[in-house]
Amino acid sequence: MTEVPHVVAVLGRGVVDPDEPVVTADDLGLTRGDGCFDSLRVFTDASGRAAAVGLEEHLDRLDRSAVAMDLANPSHAQWRELVAEALTAWSTPGEAVLKLLLTRGRDWRGTGVTALATISHRGPALPAGAPRPITAVTLSKGHPSDAFADAPWLLGGVKTLAYVVNVAAVREARRRGADDVIFTTTDGYALDGPTSGLLVARDGALLSTPTGATGILESVTVEAIFEAARADGVEARHELVPIADLYTADGLWLVSSGRGPALVTALDDRALHADPDLITRVARFAGF
Repeated sequence: MTEVPHVVAVLGRGVVDPDEPVVTADDLGLTRGDGCFDSLRVFTDASGRAAAVGLEEHLDRLDRSAVAMDLANPSHAQWRELVAEALTAWSTPGEAVLKLLLTRGRDWRGTGVTALATISHRGPALPAGAPRPITAVTLSKGHPSDAFADAPWLLGGVKTLAYVVNVAAVREARRRGADDVIFTTTDGYALDGPTSGLLVARDGALLSTPTGATGILESVTVEAIFEAARADGVEARHELVPIADLYTADGLWLVSSGRGPALVTALDDRALHADPDLITRVARFAGF
């Protein structure tokens, strides 16, 4: 089978040519960012068989985003069928990212939501437990750690299509010579990354920023790491982490479904260190 770098599948149409237009100029997801999405890892083995990792958990999170935005989300069965069609068309070895996108649809026709799935190649699969090192900078999100408390209209914890600030932050990181960003609050705490959750090892425990009042998105991969860590006898909990603690942590990661736990080796041009055994264990907890 010919390898392809990109697959597009549209609900109601199935797999389409990646160069075929699938969104109209008046789609509210395009004109107003009025929609949500979720993304997860696709792994293709040497035989060419592709699988989506943690699909049900990501469908559940997409449900929560859609409910918060009053969007009519297709059923899990419809999404599963669409994903299966996309995976059947995918044959590129290595790792890829599957995105599920949902918009409010066309502005003036009211024809219902637009739902589609894409698969994009990330690169070859790394050996199990191999570190994925990155550098990062801290950038302020411009609000305190409780800014989203009792303010559901701010859509805290919702994976909306409006990622322009996240993308701008990554561009700023690149201008500063770093790979990624850890957002911070005006009252001195760490939040998460533009496309990732935060994981901090400190005093024998694994910590991650709580959702809710902070407005951050629940990380499916952080939760998977926590579950595996607890089963292995490691304490894992959600807790606000002071910015200063990031520089002295026993280990620091930005975690996402696509790339797994990416080890932060330098933050704001300050070198960080982590025990190799801890790095391997965290990768194992994440399934990488």
